[in-house]
Amino acid sequence: MTAPRVSVVMPAFNEAEILATSVKSVVEGMRARGHAFELILVENGSTDGTLTISQQLAAEYPELRVEHRPEADYGRALRAGLLSAAGEAVVNFDTDYFDLDFLDEAVAQVLAPDGPAIVVGTKRGEGSNDNRDPIRKLATLVFSTILRVVFGLQVSDTHGIKAMQRAVVEPYARISTFGQDLFDTELILRVERAGLRTAEIPVEVRELRPARSTFVTRVPRTLRGLCRLRWALWKESRAR
Repeated sequence: MTAPRVSVVMPAFNEAEILATSVKSVVEGMRARGHAFELILVENGSTDGTLTISQQLAAEYPELRVEHRPEADYGRALRAGLLSAAGEAVVNFDTDYFDLDFLDEAVAQVLAPDGPAIVVGTKRGEGSNDNRDPIRKLATLVFSTILRVVFGLQVSDTHGIKAMQRAVVEPYARISTFGQDLFDTELILRVERAGLRTAEIPVEVRELRPARSTFVTRVPRTLRGLCRLRWALWKESRAR
């Protein structure tokens, strides 16, 4: 079997309602592009029919591989998919938010000579169009501001779709231990702190379903996680 040029990683938790439609859109879109690819669906802790539907889709689409994790944890599911990927480039999509035009441009960048290690699809950069509700946009603004001021983040966003050079990013993914909302944030911070280049592409955000977690539950959880992450990175820097 031809080694994939691109691995698409999609965590899935309780996505029975939209999973088949999303997978079909990604698989057919990737087939139309003519590149060898794999789609890794990381089902994690679902209590609906997501796992069963995933396995049925894998029987229908040979490019699809399903991984199951018992705990409902987006960040650890994303990490597991990234570490099992075989493509030169790894693209992170969500079942409710994916953009194949972004994939085309971002993969071209990360696989170019001297290309960035990670390209983020920014919801906040110039030219982006964020159609989420105002509360979620405010949360992203606050989160991004903290990352820029406290952590020195260079890109304007860390959550959402992104593309990565697998061989370059994999060592940093292995030492990134924060799950839930913070795996991709920790990964990007580690990559930037290692002196590797990151970049961003403005995207249009149109999600296919409401957010899984509410503003009230996610913001305090994320802020506590950022405090722990800041402490962990500080201790590492002191130990060097």
